[in-house]
Amino acid sequence: MERPMSEIEYDVVIVGGGNAALCAALSARENGAGSVLVLERASEEERGGNSSYTEGLMRFAYTGSDDIRALSPDLTPEEMDSDFGSYTEDMFFDDMARITHNRTDPDLCEILVRQSNATMHWMVKQGVKFYPQFGRQSFKVDGKFKFWGGATLAAWGGGQGLVDSLYAAVKKAGIDVRYNAWARELISSDAGVEGVIVKLDGVTQQVRAKSVVLACGGFEANSEWRTKYLGPGWDLAKVRGSKFNTGDGLDMALKVGAQPKGNWSGCHAVGWERYAEDFGDLSVTGDYERDSYPWSIMVNAAGKRFLDEGADIRNYTYAKYGKVILEQPGQFAWQIFDSTVVHLLRPEYKTRRVTRVVADTLEELVDRMGDVDRETFLKTVRDYNASITRDVPFDPTVKDGRRTEGLDIPKSNWANPIETGPFEAYAVTCGITFTFGGLRISTDAQAIDGGERPIPGLYVAGELVGGLFYFNYPGATGLMSGAVFGRIAGRNAAIAARATRESVRTAKVSAM
Repeated sequence: MERPMSEIEYDVVIVGGGNAALCAALSARENGAGSVLVLERASEEERGGNSSYTEGLMRFAYTGSDDIRALSPDLTPEEMDSDFGSYTEDMFFDDMARITHNRTDPDLCEILVRQSNATMHWMVKQGVKFYPQFGRQSFKVDGKFKFWGGATLAAWGGGQGLVDSLYAAVKKAGIDVRYNAWARELISSDAGVEGVIVKLDGVTQQVRAKSVVLACGGFEANSEWRTKYLGPGWDLAKVRGSKFNTGDGLDMALKVGAQPKGNWSGCHAVGWERYAEDFGDLSVTGDYERDSYPWSIMVNAAGKRFLDEGADIRNYTYAKYGKVILEQPGQFAWQIFDSTVVHLLRPEYKTRRVTRVVADTLEELVDRMGDVDRETFLKTVRDYNASITRDVPFDPTVKDGRRTEGLDIPKSNWANPIETGPFEAYAVTCGITFTFGGLRISTDAQAIDGGERPIPGLYVAGELVGGLFYFNYPGATGLMSGAVFGRIAGRNAAIAARATRESVRTAKVSAM
């Protein structure tokens, strides 16, 4: 029988059960923590937080195909004969600065970028397998896969594969895991954080610890907090991932004096199936992404375009366009595709769980859409088609410069006319992934209080790290951030626990 948690003082307790939490747990163990406990609010079947709902894609710095081979040693010669390009640290820095309007915390950003490659190798040692995203992050050019967007490798099996691999490593390392364990409050004193109050299978108990790592997600699944911090209308957004990310870690930390930091009014939000469930469902969520919009025009209920679908490649715009869709009348939009580009649509557009209409003419299409102003829509398409610089060739593998001219809202790349039927239209709404507001941490991932002092015994990783992302987000950076700062938080939590052990031992010897 397992001993009750209340009878054990752990070296390190990890609150959360996703990528960041598991990396923290493994790091704590390898850095000398004798006893490590993971508290996962979800059941074993729903474990993994938002990590389970991702594609498992990781953004990291690499210089060429040799780096890819080192991380994916099982690739065949044919697979290695791909154009993996490079994604240097300078490119990573430029993307983080550009996408966040130069607001990203420079110290945290430097840690993220410079440790990204080494963290990938560390994860491989933990048993995670990575494989190039041939089908979603590359196009075939002259018979060879050409990768784009700085996000090349994903965990084998996607997010669920990543989570399963990390849990297998946790089990092998002898780390305790408790499911249905809802952490509600930190135990603290003037000496710092000393444990967690947790409701385990409905029974509240105390868990003592020398160090605590909070890695339990943001507040994206809390409709009250979304409305409070993100603004009106955000209670109507769909939640792409875990229903358990309700801001508990943030609430606990703020109550013991942790300092908030970052873009609390901002979040990662995407175009999502209009009639998806309110929360993520691991069995179907992968069917709801609608990220092929660069080849479309998007219109709202008034029949008007409202954003630049071709401003940049998908990886650099998809996380901010959900917000723009939410701001439209009725909180929805339609993506309209000409028949000449439908072969480029991602696989999820072909599933059963999709709101899709098809018609041979634009007049039939808008009639079947049913909730879009007919005459304005037809005028929008006519004006769009007439504005395209058709002498520029279409190329989906790069920002091709095929643009519109003279429109109030331009399309900067991939401006193909909507004129060859049959036409296809897909209804989308806003799907929120995670919130950007978090906690201020040191470069050791230790929580900082309102008086600019580190909080003894409290460390932070994952979505709770404040100051990295503002307004937008380079795709596939979230899992990398979770792994990098999870590893740092676990290591320093273990070091602090060892120091506490030594001071207690010294005090006992002195008292003899």
